[in-house]
Amino acid sequence: MKIGTAVPLPAYNIDPAFMAKKAEDLGFDSIWYAEHPAVPVHSDSPFPSTGGEIPWTYSHFTDPYIALARASAVTSDIKLGTGITLVPERNPLLLAKEVAALDHYSGGRFLFGIGTGWLREETELMGGDFAHRWTQTREALDVMKKLWEEDEAEHHGKYYKFPPVRSYPKPTQKPYPPILIGGAAKNVLRRVVDHADGWLPNRVTPTVLKDSRKQIDTMAREAGRDPNSITITVYGQEPDPELFKALFEAGADRVVVRPEFVETETEMASQLEKIAQVLM
Repeated sequence: MKIGTAVPLPAYNIDPAFMAKKAEDLGFDSIWYAEHPAVPVHSDSPFPSTGGEIPWTYSHFTDPYIALARASAVTSDIKLGTGITLVPERNPLLLAKEVAALDHYSGGRFLFGIGTGWLREETELMGGDFAHRWTQTREALDVMKKLWEEDEAEHHGKYYKFPPVRSYPKPTQKPYPPILIGGAAKNVLRRVVDHADGWLPNRVTPTVLKDSRKQIDTMAREAGRDPNSITITVYGQEPDPELFKALFEAGADRVVVRPEFVETETEMASQLEKIAQVLM
């Protein structure tokens, strides 16, 4: 039973090294950082879970790759995940380098959770094509896979064009770290089967999860893939043991708990200890 922990907002309040080491010592399977690099002060984009204003905490993410690199330096087993990386907002050549370097230095512990984003103003100011963000993300994935797998990679697409280049180090995990697609878009399960290694839904119910697992298995068989090669990591759940049990029974491979924000490392340690006692 794999149980991970997300990091509450503001995400920079607790040292990633402290939280990751504590989580690893308690038996958590993974630690996850998300991102929103620059949240516009004025936005017409509704917050997905409420349809209202964006919470003030969404201006207080840290950089997930720097945080996870710090976490990797003091741990040896815990997985290091992004929940999620906003791919349309990043240059895939640089992102491929960051992913490969983190996977290399951590000894093959990175989980590449990705998404396309919902905040139009942020996506556009970061250079993304919001209206066609999945198309852009799909091409970015193609670019990164080339850079990870080929000694000399080139690409000539709609969004990205470059001549033959070399990019090292290569990821420790072969051919590359697991790609987990987040979100609940209409075609997300098809995208997972066609382009990724797992699904990363946020706060999904056991009923929806059970049905989605069946759909993934069917589509995987039709595509000639082993259904067991496609994982489901349920993200951002409250530490409810009955809910966790139901999610695992419905087909989750991993469930990521969402701790409450606290001010000090002592308080976070106490909270993680209580969560571990309840869930593990």
